Amino acid sequence: MIKRVDITNPELVKDILNVQTLAYKVEADIIGSDDIPPLQDTVESLQQCGERFYGYYVDERLCGVISIKQFDNVVDIHRLMVHPKTFRQGIAQQLLDFVENNAEKDGIIIVSTGTKNKPAVSFYLKNGFLKIEEKRVAENLSLTTFIKKI
Repeated sequence: MIKRVDITNPELVKDILNVQTLAYKVEADIIGSDDIPPLQDTVESLQQCGERFYGYYVDERLCGVISIKQFDNVVDIHRLMVHPKTFRQGIAQQLLDFVENNAEKDGIIIVSTGTKNKPAVSFYLKNGFLKIEEKRVAENLSLTTFIKKI
């Protein structure tokens, strides 16, 4: 089940942070860089980030999270993460579909991921996103930005 997560609740944010840390450590290993900003987050920084969080729950256990910022007809996906113990179960797909199905028609969705994160790059391309930019953000880290028209 997917539901909005109340990030004013510190216990729920700790659950998000746990999934985030585990998921982004896997990405850090894939891309060969620990310079991923989500690995620096705290409960407080998540509560103040201005994003809306949606969680994918199985038996009341948080298994995946997507966060967005929305302005006008643009949905900006800031985080899409799945607990490593639940990889390859379609959770990321369901979270992305949830956001797409609730986005403004005739709008766009944008998302960025580590350029060397081949599984994530393939995931977005498979879902009809187009690569629009690649930008180096640190010595060992570049991000690729994708866009999809709804």
